[in-house]
Amino acid sequence: MRRMRVGVNIIDADTARTWTDTCRTVEERGYDLLLAPDHLDTGGPFTLLGAAAAATERLRLGTYVLNNEFWNTALLAREAVTLDRLSGGRFELGLGAGHMKWEFEDAGIPWRAHAERLADLAAAVDGLDARLGEDRPPLLIGGHGAATLALAAERADIVGVAGLTQRKGARMGVFRVGGAEETDERVALVRERAAGRDIELSVLLQHVEVTDDVEKSAAALVKLVWPGVVPDHEPLWENPYLLMGTPQEMADALVRRRDRYGFTHVVALGGRGDDALAEVIPLVRAREAAEGR
Repeated sequence: MRRMRVGVNIIDADTARTWTDTCRTVEERGYDLLLAPDHLDTGGPFTLLGAAAAATERLRLGTYVLNNEFWNTALLAREAVTLDRLSGGRFELGLGAGHMKWEFEDAGIPWRAHAERLADLAAAVDGLDARLGEDRPPLLIGGHGAATLALAAERADIVGVAGLTQRKGARMGVFRVGGAEETDERVALVRERAAGRDIELSVLLQHVEVTDDVEKSAAALVKLVWPGVVPDHEPLWENPYLLMGTPQEMADALVRRRDRYGFTHVVALGGRGDDALAEVIPLVRAREAAEGR
């Protein structure tokens, strides 16, 4: 089993100084990964990560994940190899098929069926392999649907399990969060389609909260933003894409999920370097040391 890698997916930067301070804080607090998303209402991922490369020494840097429909493969290959070289080989390229319809409309990019976007994603991987060869950074493909995860299992070095899928009957961009049983099925599919390839499994945590009363916190969260979004037959704090409890309880939960699902690449959504997950990292490291990892 791999050593667990813990990261934050930074949403945006205010100024050069606050951004570089954030990057250094993330590194100092023991994170392994600093990641940037690819949305029209956030900063440009390669600009952010280029600045992060100059401000840090140890952190792995990655996109989590690029909307493949926004990128020309030749230009993407140039950006990826440039950042990888400038960071001293610390870059990891994360790709996805895109899922926010409003962004396509805003950018004037046709919104097409998922199967078509997924075919383009597969073609982009072919193009990156052809252009970069051995210079290609480690590739992560993220998603949650069976077809996307099958492609990731067959082609990527890291398979990102996002936990979110479009809610049936709801407007585009309204999602539900998968539960434990569904995640078992997704991971089994990935293992089958990987056919023995040495892949890393990544999980995106949609919510992280330090609390000494998980039942109270879970009830408040459901009332505020989660009604009908998460499975109602399992405790919220046991959901694979949420992390709640005391720091020790959260560390124990991550280890249990590692053992059950194989998640060793853990990403917190929207972290700024001082989020709750930072309190959990030393406890996970102590557990791994006791296990001889």
